[in-house]
Order: sequence, then structure tokens, then C-alpha cells
Amino acid sequence: QLTLVESGGGWVQPGGSLTLSCTVYDRTVDWYATGWFHQAPGKAREAVACIHTYDETRFYEDSVKGRFTVSRPDANNTVFLRMDNLKPEDSGIYYCAADDYSLPNEFTWREQTKYAYWGKGTQVVVSS
Repeated sequence: QLTLVESGGGWVQPGGSLTLSCTVYDRTVDWYATGWFHQAPGKAREAVACIHTYDETRFYEDSVKGRFTVSRPDANNTVFLRMDNLKPEDSGIYYCAADDYSLPNEFTWREQTKYAYWGKGTQVVVSS
């Protein structure tokens, strides 16, 4: 069982930066990867980034490449998503999720059904 809690959302002007955190609690099972997902207002939730827990394998959606950076879990089981040069279209709720079954690859990391555990999300507003 895993419990995921996101934090770090808020309001930022276009071009600004935010760092989101995803902390894993109640860790009674291991997990192999953490995904970050974005749900814009009125739209479906979509994958933006993923990182393997035990190696440096990362995946990014094209729209965030070069602007977002995902880090591996630290000693407190916290995964960070650094978001730079934010755009209004980055607004929405950001969720983190844990895959406790297998290692996502370049073809599967976007599949939301791979992630068994989800946080409740943190809201980001990018607006002037």
C-alpha cells in the first residue's frame, strides 16, 4: 500500500517557475516509477513526465520537454517536478502516481492504468 501526497501548487505568472512535490507515505510495497499527470480545466488527464525509482530513466511529453524536470525519490521518498517557463496552458491540476508492478518504457509510461496509486492533486494557475 502506498499513499501519495502532492504539494507545491499555486499561482505563477507566465514565464515563472514552480516545483511540485510528491511524497510517498505508508510504504508497505516497493514502487518502480512515478508518473506526473496534468488535467487542464475541462480536459482529460494526460501524462507529462515519468521517472524510474532506481535508475535515471525519464520520459517527458513533448509539450514540456526542456521546461520540466522530474527527479528521483530522495531520502524522504519525495519526487519533485520542477516546472520552468510556465505557460497559461500548463494551468490545471497535477497528480502524481506510482507504478508498483513494472518499469514503464517509452511506449507505456503514459498509460494511466499502469499506475495503481494516485495522489489527490495540486492546482497550478499560470496567469498574468
